Amino acid sequence: SLLGGGGGRSLKERVVTFLNTDFTAKKKQGEGDDDAGITRLSDGRIVVSQQEYSALEYMLLRDKIGMGVLKPFLSDPYIEDITCDGVGPIFVEHKIFSGLKSVVGFTNTHDLDIFVIKMAERIKRPITYRNPVVDATLPDGSRINIVYGTDISRHGSNFTIRKVNEEPLSVLHLIESNTCDYTVAAYLWICLEFGMSLFVSGETASGKTTSLNAITTFLPPENKIVTIEDTPELTVPHKNWTREVAKAKGKSEGDGSEVTMFDLLKAALRQRPNQILVGEIRGVEGSVAFSAMQTGHPVMSTFHAASVEKLIQRLCGDPINIPKTHVDNLNIVIIQSAVRRPGGGTVRRMLSINELVGYDPQTQGFSFVEMFHWDPVTDQHVFTGNGSSFLLENKIATMLGIPESKRNEIYYEVEKRANILKRLHNAGYIRFWDLFHMIAKIKKQGLLTIEV
Repeated sequence: SLLGGGGGRSLKERVVTFLNTDFTAKKKQGEGDDDAGITRLSDGRIVVSQQEYSALEYMLLRDKIGMGVLKPFLSDPYIEDITCDGVGPIFVEHKIFSGLKSVVGFTNTHDLDIFVIKMAERIKRPITYRNPVVDATLPDGSRINIVYGTDISRHGSNFTIRKVNEEPLSVLHLIESNTCDYTVAAYLWICLEFGMSLFVSGETASGKTTSLNAITTFLPPENKIVTIEDTPELTVPHKNWTREVAKAKGKSEGDGSEVTMFDLLKAALRQRPNQILVGEIRGVEGSVAFSAMQTGHPVMSTFHAASVEKLIQRLCGDPINIPKTHVDNLNIVIIQSAVRRPGGGTVRRMLSINELVGYDPQTQGFSFVEMFHWDPVTDQHVFTGNGSSFLLENKIATMLGIPESKRNEIYYEVEKRANILKRLHNAGYIRFWDLFHMIAKIKKQGLLTIEV
């Protein structure tokens, strides 16, 4: 048998030995019969069983076309993160079982280095001792970070892969998993339709990008959307969508010039967008984003901060340095987190949805209104701002020309849209694209018109 026996060798070693063997060469005197048990035809072709053929096919496709030993992890829809900390086992983050240690790994630095070099070349971002850190995307859209060499990674080269879904999750998927509820979604729907700027803020792996992407279905279908990212993750359903990605210095064809998110944001302001979506704000590009808000361009982004107070501290400190008087150009802050439930599982929840009202120069303080908060006891979202929304009553109602005496009626619109989402959910329009097309159809039929 071609793959049988093997004297303790692994399947891969036996396959590689077979592929490297010249069965047409004449053996020298004294050499053993390494191909004993292998059936050959008169023309030199090897006869293999179906099982052996399948094993050869799998190994070739896995290592030459796929991502090698990572293929099973990348193919598993229940795995979210894949981590290799260096020599040793590969760890995964599972949607059901959380953190797990796999039986797959690397036994020495040489094999690990060869693997990450090949992986970096496959994604067209070569890695060297001079440029030992790579942030990129795999062909399936998953994010990958690679650190090469023992000089800076003492246990050996390491990499982390953040997997993405083939189709983005819709806001109804978020409602199914209780990340938010119908009323939260309806409130965000109205605010985004009328051009409010929004940040989804939280800690690492809290689902910020997933939530940001899900609510893009609420943006008017006729709008022009510009997305700006350092690694492409966002998928916008609109036809008029400009997708721009930052370019690192010396890691692309041409003269190797660098194009930062700061540069792309400045360019986006000249493209007449209705909305600008930024993958993540963490540096000087934040000042351009707030300048865009001041000039009437709504901005949506993710941000790393666990509360509204910490978000403001980061915005006003280095390296973003937004003047305090400009912070209230941001209208809505969603605080999201991964939380542990009594059953032991980890779930993602929108902890609060907040409206930034303004800045008081005398007290040097910011005022904001919590519109929704998540109750950990009941695992439900509470509409604490019902009847006291600054945005709904003072901005959106004013834009619609609603008289001051009737401004409370705008809360009925939140209830109406929550019911629309519930009916769409019950009718089975759950998938991202289906939901967007149904919302566009409902809008076209005039069912979203707010009567004054």
